[in-house]
Amino acid sequence: MVSAKPIDKACRRLLSQGMAKKTSAKPQAEKGWTIRHERPEDAPLVAALNAESFGPGRFARAAFRLREGVRPEERLSFVAIEDGKLRGNVRFWPVIVGDTAALMLGPLAVESDQRGRGIGIALMVRGLEEAKALGHRYVILVGDLPYYSRVGFRQIAFAERKEGGRGPPSSKLAFPGPVDPKRILGVALDDAHPLEALGGAVRRARIDDPVCADGAPLA
Repeated sequence: MVSAKPIDKACRRLLSQGMAKKTSAKPQAEKGWTIRHERPEDAPLVAALNAESFGPGRFARAAFRLREGVRPEERLSFVAIEDGKLRGNVRFWPVIVGDTAALMLGPLAVESDQRGRGIGIALMVRGLEEAKALGHRYVILVGDLPYYSRVGFRQIAFAERKEGGRGPPSSKLAFPGPVDPKRILGVALDDAHPLEALGGAVRRARIDDPVCADGAPLA
């Protein structure tokens, strides 16, 4: 288990250093690409990149069920553009964990031949920086710790077992579908709200578009 304080401090250090500085009218160029807010005309390219990166199996994942019928946070959707081409994108979605408002990061996608250049990291840091500035407290995701820990994410603590309990450990976060508890990660964006305080069922925060009735629960 990765210790709590060093990684959370690392996240805040990244944000304070401004690895992906905020931009409004003038996008910030980094290493040949530009990170800017996603625009309506980017949607088809983002959809194509996600389809290429994750395939049809993405629709069966628990994280997708939490996004079904929900629109991503417009101010927290970013793309990386280089030479007029979309190299990568990231989106954040509103969720409720227990009784606490949070964000869920994903999907994060980068063109297959562009991976390893730091585009994904830069997209995430820009998003986390903006989320912090907007007053969000927590961000969660389902992913690989070695990669996402680079921007401050750590494994959510396992739930305490009842006396005599058996079976594999479970996460303090309950997703609407099977999820490897070791891949449930989170980060706290300020000192006043530690990640240890987060726990409970993960539900959609709202419904923006009509969806089938058997989707993820609504808060």
